[in-house]
Amino acid sequence: MLNEKNVQLGKVRSSIRELFEYGKKRKTEIGEDNVFDFSIGNPSVPAPEKVKDALIEILNTYDPVLLHGYTSAQGDYSVRKTLADYINSRFGTGLNADCLYLTCGAAASLTIVLNAILNEGDEIITPAPFFPEYRVFTQNAGGKFISVKCKEQSFALDFNAIESAITPHTKGVIINSPNNPSGVVYSENDIKTLAALLEKYSLKYGNPIYLIADEPYRELVYDKDTKVPFVMNYYPRSIVCYSYSKSLSLPGERIGYIAVNNQISEFSDLYAGICGAGRSLGFVCAPNLFQQLIKKVYSVTSDISVYKRNRDRLYGALIDYGFSVIKPDGAFYMFVKSPEPNAKEFCDRAKKHELLIVAGDDFGCEGYARMSYCVAPEMIERALPALKKLAESYNLG
Repeated sequence: MLNEKNVQLGKVRSSIRELFEYGKKRKTEIGEDNVFDFSIGNPSVPAPEKVKDALIEILNTYDPVLLHGYTSAQGDYSVRKTLADYINSRFGTGLNADCLYLTCGAAASLTIVLNAILNEGDEIITPAPFFPEYRVFTQNAGGKFISVKCKEQSFALDFNAIESAITPHTKGVIINSPNNPSGVVYSENDIKTLAALLEKYSLKYGNPIYLIADEPYRELVYDKDTKVPFVMNYYPRSIVCYSYSKSLSLPGERIGYIAVNNQISEFSDLYAGICGAGRSLGFVCAPNLFQQLIKKVYSVTSDISVYKRNRDRLYGALIDYGFSVIKPDGAFYMFVKSPEPNAKEFCDRAKKHELLIVAGDDFGCEGYARMSYCVAPEMIERALPALKKLAESYNLG
């Protein structure tokens, strides 16, 4: 007999992927320029030129047997040391190579971390809205997934809601800042308050509560005054899951890392647990070519000015047309309040105008819809008449 849980996961696609596939099919039917696909967070700017140059250099100068061979299970030592040194210089931490575990992106990082810390029945808390796969990753690791609402007018953390959700079984809190899907960046005060709350209940229950920061969008912030707090500077039991998918526009190459704070009292066991989870899940020896790449381009970022222009253009149009939306500080998503209570019906109506947007239900927020603005600026311009007609169908504006 097959594993029924995984059979069902395979049969029920994520709403994002399903809409993305619909969009590809629809483009073949009516033409690519006539479909306005805001469904998926696929970077629309190319990887920096330095990425291509570094890859060419690596391929031309490295011993191909070594380059395409295995590294250590947790990643090449020299790469991990380079990244640890960079994190230290940037954030004032004291990490070393053996605080890092290289992975196939942030999803693999989260999966490894959750399998390392969770026992059957342990609980993970996540503020909503959240990336839908957090639920899948947590449950697959044997944990219980608990979502709590943020403050609706700002999507800032609601500490009363978080505190009410903490129990003796709470093992961790996942935060994602800049947030997918809202684009909100949690403030330094919010991180300090959250750290104090987790410390309080770790002591009260005699069990460590880990703060897990999912950071694929860390570099994607658009205003000079916006700072993304680095959680290790505020809470000792913190773990960072990082990916280069968005910062370097390399989502298909699957490269990232786990960074474990060496201020954690049980650091040695926790890091061993991460190595063990990577082993048991088959997430060992991340692709070596891209390990060597990030050793050379770890501080480079794609041209995010395109995303800033897209944000400003789309946000301005949505407000002009009468929609309600919080201006995002980072990432490349807008979380639009649905003009009707059922956001799925709102998205279905949008689809009639060839606008593909994702209902917020899977993100833990009913009554909202996500728009990904990591698209060509020209597509946004072409989409504006359809967005205006959609607004008019609700008598907005």
